[in-house]
Amino acid sequence: MTRSPSISAPVTFARFADESFLRVYATVHNKPSELAAKTTILRCHLLPVFGERPLSGIKAEEIERYKAKKLADGFARKTINNHLAVLSRLFKLALEWEVLLRAPRFKLLATLEPEFDFLDFEDAAALLEAAEPAWHGIILFGLRTGLRLGELRALRFLDVSLPGRKLVVRRAAWNGTIGSPKGGRPREVPLSEEVIAMLHELGRPASTSALVFGHPSGRMYNRNEMKWPLWRACKAAGIRKIGWHVLRHTFASQLVMRGVPLKAVQELLGHRDIRTTMRYAHLSPQSRRDAVERLSQPPPSAAGTML
Repeated sequence: MTRSPSISAPVTFARFADESFLRVYATVHNKPSELAAKTTILRCHLLPVFGERPLSGIKAEEIERYKAKKLADGFARKTINNHLAVLSRLFKLALEWEVLLRAPRFKLLATLEPEFDFLDFEDAAALLEAAEPAWHGIILFGLRTGLRLGELRALRFLDVSLPGRKLVVRRAAWNGTIGSPKGGRPREVPLSEEVIAMLHELGRPASTSALVFGHPSGRMYNRNEMKWPLWRACKAAGIRKIGWHVLRHTFASQLVMRGVPLKAVQELLGHRDIRTTMRYAHLSPQSRRDAVERLSQPPPSAAGTML
């Protein structure tokens, strides 16, 4: 008696998400922070909806219903787009690995340009004036270099060249884990005289692998430890409570307000896409002034426009 060939069960969304997308693809290609974000999005949002469905059976209409439900539940459009980005990458991987022959097509939600907070010149000066001596240096460094908090926490003396008047951002900390900076590549940031003078006051330790802004014991500060000194400085300065990322926004905003070209700001911040840096473009008074002034210039002569 012959047996009919067995038919394998279709791969479910949950199985592919766990065994292929997270354990293999995301573990290999994403930083720990990115892997954690994808894991949370899948566990808390996508798996409860699509988890038991066959991967090949999920249709575009279901994804549109997912968007509508999340909007009705009060989720921000940017947050929902983060979910959709994970969903899109998962389906693309299934196509690349030939688990699917076709995948549903869907669009991200339209969003407004996200707002960002920054300090004006007076508030930034007040913050520095009010900072406790032990924390003045790192707050100054954040305002004058634009490093992210994880990059500040992981910065070592070997990354800083005082003779070269520059630093190279090679590492970033996340939840106690050290990895590459956001964007996955090092970047070079020049140092101002003010910052160089502050670093000279710090002095160089015996080991260049020591952290520039580490705990007195030599260990790395955690994120929670670092928010309180900044908040105390804000309170003493009489300004609103801010987070460390506002120092990065302040660095970029003040550069643009002083007329620094956006391309240079992009390189200093380490943005891969100039569109990210364009958020600061409206702060450039000179660019708007130059545009309007061109209207007052005489029109080009007919002779000058002829070939």
